[in-house]
Parts: sequence; C-alpha cells; structure tokens
Amino acid sequence: MRAPDLRGSNQRIAVTRALLVLIFLALAARAAHLAVVDQRGADRGERQSRSELRLPPERGTIVDRQGAELAVSVTAPSIYAIPPEVRDVPATARTLGKLLGADPRRIAARLEERSGFVYLARWVSSEVAERVRALGLLGIGIVVEPHRAYPYRELAAHVLGFANIDGAGVRGAEEMEDGWLRGTPQSFPVERDAHGRLLSQIALDHHASAGGDVALTVDAAFQADAEIALDEAMAQTGAKAGFVVSLDPHTGEVLALAERPSFDPNAFRELAYPDTRARSFLDAFEPGSTFKIFLVAAALEANAIEPTDVFDCEMGSFQVPGGIIRDAHPHGLLDVAGVVRVSSNIGATKIAYRLGPSVYYDTLRRFGFGTPTGSGFPHESAGLLRSWKSWRPLDRANLAFGQGVDVTPIQLAAATAAIANGGVWIEPHVVARRRAPEGSWEAQPASQSRKVIRPETAARVLAMMEGVVGPEGTGKLAAIPGVRVGGKTGTAQKIDPATGRYGANRYFAWFTGVAPIDDPRVVIVTALDEPRGIAHTGGAVAAPLFSKVATAQLARMGIPTLAPTVVVRATPAKVGEAPVTPVPAPPPSASMEESLVVAEESDVTFVQEGDRVLLPDFQGLTVAQVKKAAADARVVVEVEGEGRAVSQEPGPGTILSGGERRVRVRFGPGV
Repeated sequence: MRAPDLRGSNQRIAVTRALLVLIFLALAARAAHLAVVDQRGADRGERQSRSELRLPPERGTIVDRQGAELAVSVTAPSIYAIPPEVRDVPATARTLGKLLGADPRRIAARLEERSGFVYLARWVSSEVAERVRALGLLGIGIVVEPHRAYPYRELAAHVLGFANIDGAGVRGAEEMEDGWLRGTPQSFPVERDAHGRLLSQIALDHHASAGGDVALTVDAAFQADAEIALDEAMAQTGAKAGFVVSLDPHTGEVLALAERPSFDPNAFRELAYPDTRARSFLDAFEPGSTFKIFLVAAALEANAIEPTDVFDCEMGSFQVPGGIIRDAHPHGLLDVAGVVRVSSNIGATKIAYRLGPSVYYDTLRRFGFGTPTGSGFPHESAGLLRSWKSWRPLDRANLAFGQGVDVTPIQLAAATAAIANGGVWIEPHVVARRRAPEGSWEAQPASQSRKVIRPETAARVLAMMEGVVGPEGTGKLAAIPGVRVGGKTGTAQKIDPATGRYGANRYFAWFTGVAPIDDPRVVIVTALDEPRGIAHTGGAVAAPLFSKVATAQLARMGIPTLAPTVVVRATPAKVGEAPVTPVPAPPPSASMEESLVVAEESDVTFVQEGDRVLLPDFQGLTVAQVKKAAADARVVVEVEGEGRAVSQEPGPGTILSGGERRVRVRFGPGV
C-alpha cells in the first residue's frame, strides 16, 4: 500500500511544481511585457514611485538708484503632501495642525484631494520644518523654495508692489517688470524610497533659472525723507490720505513716491488688494488752483494775454452764463502774476475767456492731461479731461481753476516739470536700468519727450510761481530760507457722494513746486486728502510739506539751505537670508563759499562760517565721538540709545544757524 501512495504524492508534487513554474513564467512574461512592450505599464510604475513638482524660479533683485536692495529673493522650507501616499488622513491632519498652527480640517481636506502634489504650508521656519521631518509621516515632504522679501518693509511699497505666493508680480514694479524678473520655472520629480516614503528634502539650484535684476529711479534716502515728512503732516492735519511725488524735471525720473496709508509687502497675504494700489498713478482728483499755471502758460503761449495785462477782481464776484465765480475776498486790480500769486478765480476766468476753449484744451493735452503718462506703470489712470466741444460757458470758467477735470499726482508732477524744463514735457518713469543674469547693467531707453510751450513762456510762468511762495503769495509756507523756490497752491472741494454736489467740509489740498527756481533740480507735488480742522488749504497744509521734503532732498543733492530738516536713514529689516545694502548718506556740500572755515576735530569734519554750521554724517560714530565733535562746533546733541549712530535729525548736509543749535542722534547696537 505504501508504494502506490508515494507514487500518488510524487505526482501531486510534480503537478504543483509545474503549476508554480507556469505561474512564475506567466508573471515574468507579463512583467516583461509591461516593462518593455506596453509603455503604459512602465508609465504606471513611474507614477507610483514619483510625482511631478513645479516651483517658481528665483526672482531677480530690485534695487534703488544707489544699489540698495529693495526686493530680494530668499529661501524658506515649505511643507507638501502626496495625498495618495498618506495612510492615516485624520491622524496626519491632527499632528500637522498642531505643528503648523493650522486648522486640521483644512489640512485633511487638502490630504483628501486626488492631486498628486499639494502644498500644506508655504514658507515655514526652519524649526518647524525640522520637526515635521523628524515625524517621518508617510506622504509628507519638505521642499526649500524661493520667496520674495522686502528688507525695508513699507518703504516705497507702492512703487515696488509685491510678488504673490506663486511668484508672480502684483502691483508696481513687480508687476510692470514681471516678465524680466520672473525667470524660468523649475520642474522635477518627487521620488519615494523602497518603503514608499518620500525623499523629503529637495535641494534646488535657484540661480540656474533666476530672473534678471531691475534698478529703479527711486532713491531710498529721498524716499525715506518723503515718507517721514508725510507721516508728520498726516499726524498734524488728520488727513485720511497723503501723497508726495518727486521728479527730476530734466530726465523724468521718479526720485521718490510716498503715499499714506501704506502697507508692508512682506505681509501681502493679509492685505485687501485695493489697499495696495499706487494712488499717485491710479487715482485721479480735481487739481484745484494748481491748474492756473497751465492756464496762464496756454494764454501766454497763444499770445492771448501779455504779462502786463490787468484784470479787475475788485468786486469779489463775477457773473458768467450759468453761475457766479467768487474769490475768497476782493483783490482789486491784478496783473497776470498777481492772479497767480493770490490765486484769483475771477482773474483766471477772465484769462480763460480770452484764450478760447480749443486752444486751452489742446495745451492741456500737450501737458499730458487726459491721457496716461506712458510711464508703463500698471493700470495707470488717464484722469479725466472732456473734449472742449462739450464745454459750456460755466465749464470754461471752472476749468480755469481746476474744477470739472481730474488729474493724477504723477500727471501734475510731469506737467509742472515741463515748465521747470524750459517747456519740454518728458515721460516720467520708475525703471532706470536692467541686468540680465550673469550680465551687466544696461540703461533703459531715454524717455519720450515733446515741446509744450516756448522756453520764454516757461520762464515767465516759473517767475510767477516764485511769487506764489513770496510773502504775499498763497504758498509762502513753502519757502525755504537760502534757496529760491516756486510753486502753486490748490484747494479742491470734493464731491459729496450723498448729494452729488461739492461738499462744504471736504477738501483735497495740493502744492506743486520747483526747487531751486534758478536751476531746477527737483519738482515735488504734495497733497493731503481731507485734512481736518480750520487749516485745510493747499497753502496751509501741502505747502509746508513741500518745504520739508524739498529741504531734505536738496541737502542730499549737496545744495545747502538755512532751514532745519528731518532726515531719517532707512534701515532694512533682517528678513530670512536677504542681503541688505545701507542707504548712503550725502557728503557735506562742496557748494558753500570758499570763505568757510573747515575745522577738523575729533573724528568728524564740521564746516563753519560765523554762527552757521554744516552738519556732517554721524553714522557709525560712538556717543563720545559725536559729543566731542559737537562740543567743538558748539552744537547741542540729544542722545537716544547706545552703541553707534544710526540716524540723525536734522540730516547730513543741513545748515544750522542762530543761537542754540541742536541735533538729535539715535544710536543702536551692531552698526
């Protein structure tokens, strides 16, 4: 009985062995077919072991005209997931929620997506990334990616704009130069190891696909001066918004553009999009009496008036078809310069009626009103200037003193610059140079320009603008001791949305000015939206703001004044690994008289003449060094903090005169 049983067992073993061999051969054949013949199988296997990751490239750097880095790219870890590989979604979501400070339900929703790759948190700290890595969670990985940082925080935020979470430029120069700054995105596989775990740390060569660099026309030091002065004006007047635009009248370069309220582009995810717009380019307002200088320029250019013509403004009111034009008080007989100096609406109306609507309209268009300036700034407004064919007699009067027309601050600055530039309008711009990766800086093409009025006409209007800043002018608070300046005030009533009529207590205060008059170096437009209190006119609130900004900027240009300035050095924040460049301070002016005595005491040089002293730059000096030098020059020093000097008020290049001469110097560590 045992032999037949063994034979039967052997047969069963042989059959089983044969079946196993056949199964093995079938599996091997199928594997070979999938791997070699059927590409879909190979693709499926590839997808099971890796996913595609696409990351934004490193954006180019944005610097100011002196090379100070205003927008840089830094690296930070981000947490991502491959949802199909996450084994326990609820537990993983709870664990990551605690570490990332996020809602576990939101994380769970992301983990349940069918996508092969999702971000769970962008730009986390290194400590958080290390804690996530230590958990070894299946399907969870870390990638180090570039993101944008703005070392000077709010400084020049409206000019810069920001780059969003996907690395695309939004607003300002970031949007305008996005194609140049962005570079080429990187794509690469995210792989898993033999246990199905992600290879969590991914290192990228960010420079391989980096974008080009951009140098702005803006000077960070000028910008800081403008923003400090604007902050003071806002606090003093209670205005809801404010603007400062500074231009080089000969090149159209925007030297500074300050706006309030402002924002920190580092925190763009917390901001409402409308609150990040540059209103100096995008919003238009009635210019008020600042328009009178362009009216007079048009009338003189067309020979409709002579500078010696006299206009009767004695009654204080003037009847025109459809309404009555009034001045704040009677002015008597005024020549053309007098109309500009005291800002007479009646005188301006009479000049407009001599000029004729079509000529006035054509001249305003040549000055750049009613059309974008061509700066290239994203979404720039054209303002509003209706065709002269639709003007009624009352419209002709209103347009003489800036009602029924809307302009942007940049339009007003460019138009004023045309008067300062001998009658030539130059297209304003904010980009000075570009640099390709591994390349050298290349200047941008020169701005477009056009002749608006004759040089002699521009010179006559400029002289009238100097009278506005004189002791009898509406802009006398814009005066700067020691420097000849000129300008024009404007106070525009604002429309009340409830009634559709001009409101009694809502104003937009303007001043547009040129400094110095005899050799224009800068055109500055200042404006305050709805200043509160009795002092609400352009002459009362916008003119002194002009004086502060112009004094500080002239000092940085080496043009001494006899007025105190408030100049604060912009200090960058330490953001990630962002390199920063200090803002250079101006050297002591070399334009003072040769009779000035140079006294070299301690570690700093003072320039003195009689009771006048030119402040040097204290940055980097110790408290003892500053006190020693100041004592030798008989200057009182107010010390704030310890360490080495980081800022001073008044700023370098300011001339102090009179009895007690004071300077406040702030000190800090690590300078």
